[in-house]
Amino acid sequence: VTSFLEGVWSGVRRAKNKDFEISPETGVAQKKFVEISEQVTDLSRNGGANSNLKFFAKIVKLYENRRKMVVEHKKLDWGMAEMMAYAVLVTNGTQVRLSGQDSGRGTFAHRHAIITAEDNTKHVPLNHLSEEQAPFEVYNSFLSEYGVLGFEYGYAYAAPSTLTIWEAQFGDFANGAQIIIDQFVASSETKWHRMNGLVLMLPHGHEGQGPEHSSARIERFLTLCAGNNMQIINCTTPANIFHILLRQMAFPFRKPLVIFTPKSLLRHPLCVSQLDDFLEGTRFLEVIDDDFAEAKAVRKVLFCSGKVYYDLLERQQTKDVKDIAIVRLEQLYPFPEKQLYAIIKRYPNAGQWCWVQEEPENMGAWGFVLRTFTQTGNRLELVAREADSSPAVGLPQLHAVQQENLVHRAFDQ
Repeated sequence: VTSFLEGVWSGVRRAKNKDFEISPETGVAQKKFVEISEQVTDLSRNGGANSNLKFFAKIVKLYENRRKMVVEHKKLDWGMAEMMAYAVLVTNGTQVRLSGQDSGRGTFAHRHAIITAEDNTKHVPLNHLSEEQAPFEVYNSFLSEYGVLGFEYGYAYAAPSTLTIWEAQFGDFANGAQIIIDQFVASSETKWHRMNGLVLMLPHGHEGQGPEHSSARIERFLTLCAGNNMQIINCTTPANIFHILLRQMAFPFRKPLVIFTPKSLLRHPLCVSQLDDFLEGTRFLEVIDDDFAEAKAVRKVLFCSGKVYYDLLERQQTKDVKDIAIVRLEQLYPFPEKQLYAIIKRYPNAGQWCWVQEEPENMGAWGFVLRTFTQTGNRLELVAREADSSPAVGLPQLHAVQQENLVHRAFDQ
């Protein structure tokens, strides 16, 4: 076995605790950002034999709308933010590799990284930005989580300078690769001193789709966390998915990155980020504070992570609730203690602190957050579904009742 940190791993160092205290800046100069956005949305940049490709009207409109997000509306949705992350990386010379059972289009049709012309030719716009760019590889894999995740783990080990991503069709299906996650992703650095920068994208969220299409099992990943062995992320903004992907390659070390990605938020009207959130001086935000509530008037603080934030936000703004703050944990591990404690100090009159989650009481991040939050000296209450052996109910109507009850309890009990 060759010595580690030589060859392709030369220049990569071990991580230190202070590396996770604050994320590095990953914003892009505005002129460059706009230029790249115009390149990645210009379907006439086919090149060579594909220069005369004609695309279906729906695809042309989709890419034109993405262009307008940057140059006109200055607000980006999730799909455009993710595409811009890949575009910035390959423009800067970093190869990107993405594979999964439906990764070209995206399970929920938000990505469209592979598009089909009228003559059935496949086209990848991210490979037509410039002659100097690095490759963008995207593959629709066969239906094996175990086999494909194992292969991508090996690829990431052999190519640490490539952003290697494995995406589950639904996060629930990651349990088909649990052996790879347990034996390699979570513990290879501890057991064998072998780093790995593989990214896992796991669609997660309770939306009435039943027990097999709701949960990527956040609790399982958090029980595997110790010694800063990997990063657990549950983003709620397009800007944060942009920055976390760039942060993964900006770090001078490699750690597995697990991202619980959204489903309904891909088209949620409030799930957008301002153009300024992507520009120079910006970075991934581990914790996002409330900008609606009045800090000195706040009597209760709701901590949450992921999609449930938007359910809480709707109630807060509809009822004009100024004395209850909603704080989002975008990074669950390594736990962002400094950022969280700084926010807690902003609410000196708060007498009630709650963790709100969609998942049942015995699942989700609750157990992990409770163990960590006690260090602040504040008592943390739970608002969640009752403990269950199944991640979610099978009836959409019952799901809606449970979700409404969850939000009601968060604000009114």
